[in-house]
Amino acid sequence: MSLNALAEQLLGLPRLLKQAVVLGVDVSVAVLAVWLAFYLRIDQTGIPVMDQGYVYGLAIVLFVPIFVRMGLYRAIFRYAGMPAVVATAVAVVIYGVVFFAVLLWMRWNGVPRSIGLIQPILFLLLAGGWRILARYWLSGVSDSEQSLSPKKHLLIYGAGDAGVQTASAIDVMREFSVRGFVDDDLGKVGRTINGIPIISPADAAAFIQRHKISDILLAIPSLNRLRRREIIDQLQLLPVHVRSLPGMMDLASGKVTVADFQELDIEDLLGRDPVTPDPQLLAKNLAGKVVLVTGAGGSIGSELCRQIILEQPEALVLVEHNEYGLYSIHRDLELLCKEHGLSVQLMPRLGSIRNLRRLRAIFTDCRPHTVYHAAAYKHVPLVQENPAEGILNNVFGTLNVARVAMELGVERFVLISTDKAVRPTNVMGASKRMAELVLQAMAGASEVDFAPIDEAGLGIPVANRTCFCMVRFGNVLGSSGSVVPLFRSQLRNGGPLTVTHAAVTRYFMTIPEAAQLVLQAGAMGNGGDVFVLDMGKPVKIIDLARRMIQLSGLTVKDEAHASGDIEIQVVGLRPGEKLYEELLIGDNPETTEHARIMKAHESYLPWKDLLPHLLTLRQAAKQGDDASIHSELLQLVSGYVAPDGAEQERQGSAATQQLANC
Repeated sequence: MSLNALAEQLLGLPRLLKQAVVLGVDVSVAVLAVWLAFYLRIDQTGIPVMDQGYVYGLAIVLFVPIFVRMGLYRAIFRYAGMPAVVATAVAVVIYGVVFFAVLLWMRWNGVPRSIGLIQPILFLLLAGGWRILARYWLSGVSDSEQSLSPKKHLLIYGAGDAGVQTASAIDVMREFSVRGFVDDDLGKVGRTINGIPIISPADAAAFIQRHKISDILLAIPSLNRLRRREIIDQLQLLPVHVRSLPGMMDLASGKVTVADFQELDIEDLLGRDPVTPDPQLLAKNLAGKVVLVTGAGGSIGSELCRQIILEQPEALVLVEHNEYGLYSIHRDLELLCKEHGLSVQLMPRLGSIRNLRRLRAIFTDCRPHTVYHAAAYKHVPLVQENPAEGILNNVFGTLNVARVAMELGVERFVLISTDKAVRPTNVMGASKRMAELVLQAMAGASEVDFAPIDEAGLGIPVANRTCFCMVRFGNVLGSSGSVVPLFRSQLRNGGPLTVTHAAVTRYFMTIPEAAQLVLQAGAMGNGGDVFVLDMGKPVKIIDLARRMIQLSGLTVKDEAHASGDIEIQVVGLRPGEKLYEELLIGDNPETTEHARIMKAHESYLPWKDLLPHLLTLRQAAKQGDDASIHSELLQLVSGYVAPDGAEQERQGSAATQQLANC
């Protein structure tokens, strides 16, 4: 029987039987160590004489409970590394101290006291040695099982603690073979770590070609984003797949595996670090308050909830119409509370923002102090195909939430808006601008008469005690419908990557950064404010597609490179899509106390002048009259372009002129 066949049989045994085999080997090793100790000390090769037999029994009686207590029989030998060797050494040291003490105390005939020193040393060498040999023997079986899919050769960028820890994890997983480290520190270049050479970035290209490297792993989690982008720009020119490690908090557990390696995200390409949030601004409207978030299960709403709960509000009300989305965020927040020891009351509430009666019941029951309104239809082509639903949800759903907040005297109301609300070419953007206009009109009135928009025409004017403000920003990474997950999916399927237009650009920001800035901007509002987040420089989508292909170790296939791997196809702008987005309607932004938050000064219609248009727009939406919807949007939303391109026909309307004069 071959050694590999024997190893496979051993690995196939039940766990208890395998532990019995290990124990049996240790007993044999302990007896052998005693025999060798007598041989080395008194040149004895025969059977024990006088009291020497007691030593053999003592060795077995002592080491077994110590090894069991130290967990040496729970280890999986194939994956045992340096921690297992250290645990064995500690166990043998404890055993050796007790063993030597017993021999000193008993003074058995024919047993030199030096046996108490020699035997533990031999036992350590034998017990540790056979474990190391077993590890390599048994792990070799795993390697042979994977022979049909050869190991990929890997370079690790960063020869610090994270890089060394990662190399150890990769060595255990056996899916990659680490061939070298790359490091900018010239003091490390030319040295080795566990036999693995450290090279400089300048030597990386030749090393990659010589060793057939397929992947580079960035093991520099503490590096700032600007420096990461510089490194990525260098690596982009190399024919390798570039990946990244999680942050240092994820590494602290010591459980880094190949599964933890991440694809590079666009946030690595943004080239700027998030500004440290102002703790006072974050906590201003959250700490000790009852906070309500609509759309709590969405990408922005859920991150808002995670950020809010860390500020320890009294209660957090989660309003969501999607049952699974509500369940998911509620479960995540429960785990977050447990992890951070928070005692925040979570109040999940199913309901739609289009249901005024349900909203009143939620607000009356929960009595929120602060509201973040993130619920909206956001997918541009879908809202473009369903304009009536977009208007009823985004405009009149917002009106419902704001009305209930005003009726119950909510202290602060923050609308999550979008850059697509600026001179929109689509219904989604126009509906979000309309939502802004509704809040601006309500904020500018000392009291608001909702009677005309009630179905029965009843009601009395409501005094305004609520501070309304809006926060406008662009695309967030990882949100539903984001281009990055789309490109990644297309890459996995072998391409092509689809881009709507060669010139299209977009602003990008990470979800956590956007959520933090929303919370801080909302705290600065005085009523009717439109805050705009500094999104940095816009990113050209076709350049992003090229980068993602190259950083995956592939090449772009085009007319100049017919043998490339992945093609980029320009498929044409979708209905309502713009080549580029804007954040301001006017050109007079005002700075604020936060470096990444600006305040826009934009005109709006007073409530009494906006109200007739709202009534007309609602009637058109309820009747599914798309033409009338576009007609009202052309009158009310500055720069809106209807699907038929008839914007110019509406520019002279009275409402637009009145809006321009405000």
